[in-house]
Amino acid sequence: MFGGAGIVVAGPRRGACSAESRGGGVGVERCDRRASTNFTEGDQGINLPDSSLPHSALTRKDLADLRIVARHADVVSLSFANSARDVEQLLRALKRFNALHLGVVVKVETRRGFEALPSMLCSLLRLDRCGVMIARGDLAVGCGFERMAELQEEMLWVCEAAHVPVIWATQVLEGLAKTGSVSRAEISDAAMGERAECVMLNKGPHMTEAVTALDNVLTRMEPRSVQCSENRRSRITSWKRCSRPSLDVTGSPICTTPARSHQRSRSRRRDDSHPQ
Repeated sequence: MFGGAGIVVAGPRRGACSAESRGGGVGVERCDRRASTNFTEGDQGINLPDSSLPHSALTRKDLADLRIVARHADVVSLSFANSARDVEQLLRALKRFNALHLGVVVKVETRRGFEALPSMLCSLLRLDRCGVMIARGDLAVGCGFERMAELQEEMLWVCEAAHVPVIWATQVLEGLAKTGSVSRAEISDAAMGERAECVMLNKGPHMTEAVTALDNVLTRMEPRSVQCSENRRSRITSWKRCSRPSLDVTGSPICTTPARSHQRSRSRRRDDSHPQ
């Protein structure tokens, strides 16, 4: 499974290394000498962007916890969703617990998840309430930081075309929330969040200032937001056409599911501002 595959340690100090099978185990060799001496520490994740791990997004503990979640929660979030099969597994579990009324948010945070987003949307659109979170931290590690601007843009376009709301996540105004000071790059990044339906802020001792600043930025950006045209969406190039449709729990194709009546907030704003 490894055979020289890359491993990326993501967190406050990012580093890279390679791994290969050695005598029944896994040998790891560090190849990024510029990183800190403390290669692993708290608040870090280990990513294997070159490996396809044969694991489901739902663990046994997740399925056990879902019984309680179904009784008390309003929304279920599926982390590290990599395929429509992962979404279908969650939907089967929700049906078993009579909880298909819950909202479902799919977190796209891997390369496989990004590539499978269109087919996952086909599964999600059978629900009355659903959404997509662009988890840009792990996604940047898996796809490459230099491609993040392109990927997050096209994910916004695809979800907009499907009328599925988007959560803009990861390190939004993080410097302000944690230290009380903000950079120009953070303000520009927060302004991009206006094109989503929700922006997620991380915790920090200066959350009041962060929420106030975010509200100010988004309020100023809202009138300047430009609706993506059909011509722009037609140039999406990051996905290949599916060779065969995914199947739902009954074995029927799900890629032909018609769009549901999810109403995006931007469409409502546009209709209100241009009365007939």
